[in-house]
Amino acid sequence: MRLIRFVLALIVLGLGALWSLQGLGLVKGSFMTGQTQWLYIGLVTMLVGVVGLYWANRPHV
Repeated sequence: MRLIRFVLALIVLGLGALWSLQGLGLVKGSFMTGQTQWLYIGLVTMLVGVVGLYWANRPHV
């Protein structure tokens, strides 16, 4: 179960990074390219991914 949480958190983090890069216009080929709202959505999504990584790796008592 811990591995599944870790992988899901990594996927969320990766999606957030992709959306942020598209919002900045660094990744082309999408309707999100150059739209700054996707930068902010991506940053929030990356934060959720980081929290998920912490949650997946926290010590269980």
